[in-house]
Amino acid sequence: MQKIKGLFGLIWKLYIAVVFFVFALLFYPFFWALQLKAEWRRHGFQIFIIWSWLLRIFCIYPVRIRLNSTLPSSPFIIVSNHSSYLDIFLLPSILPKQPFAFLGKAEILKYPIVRTYFKALNIPVYRKDKSKAGQALGQAQKAMQAGWSIVIFPEGTIPEENIPQLYPFKNGAFRLAKNLNVPILPLTFTQNFHLFSDPTQILGPAHPGVVEVYIHPFISTEEIATLTTEQISDKCHRIIEAPLKLAHPHLFKKL
Repeated sequence: MQKIKGLFGLIWKLYIAVVFFVFALLFYPFFWALQLKAEWRRHGFQIFIIWSWLLRIFCIYPVRIRLNSTLPSSPFIIVSNHSSYLDIFLLPSILPKQPFAFLGKAEILKYPIVRTYFKALNIPVYRKDKSKAGQALGQAQKAMQAGWSIVIFPEGTIPEENIPQLYPFKNGAFRLAKNLNVPILPLTFTQNFHLFSDPTQILGPAHPGVVEVYIHPFISTEEIATLTTEQISDKCHRIIEAPLKLAHPHLFKKL
């Protein structure tokens, strides 16, 4: 039975890959043009929302928002667990009212078509080069000053084992929030890890289903000012982890 599930998962991943690249090719000219003028970027986010909705529809991933808290009125930092590429694909249609950019690993720039999409709106982080990593934070600061929110996955990567348990959080997102005096919005995706596992797991789980997301109450600038970076990180870790423990208690028994 496990092999049959794995085979179905592989077929489903191949189907999603076809859907992804068909829409990537269709929208490619628009995202290429976005790089010509900085003022066109906001229009690009609207295109990303359409792209995200199309993936939700054609890949049969309806979204259920289990907790839908009020968003901050000004630009903010979004932090979320990261257990699947669905986290990235679906966020623009989940939070369509506030334009945002992803702060993501620069390795993605190696892929020709994906590179154009990423450079159009997002900020690459060169994790092995400290000076370039600092430049990425400077770009994030400029983007927020221009009215953009920033998405950071504080785990730094998709965990390779014990999913959905969280990796320890890196402090970059929380240090940036303190330095810029901006709110933090924590999110939790509870089901994405088995709806679409990492493609490198050839026979890993993948199938259509309901995406569940918790949009938690944001952490205000007033509270952030009273906490250390480590305290903010610990607080966000607890907030994001709580729905995962509730949804999958059997996977946290060993903790």
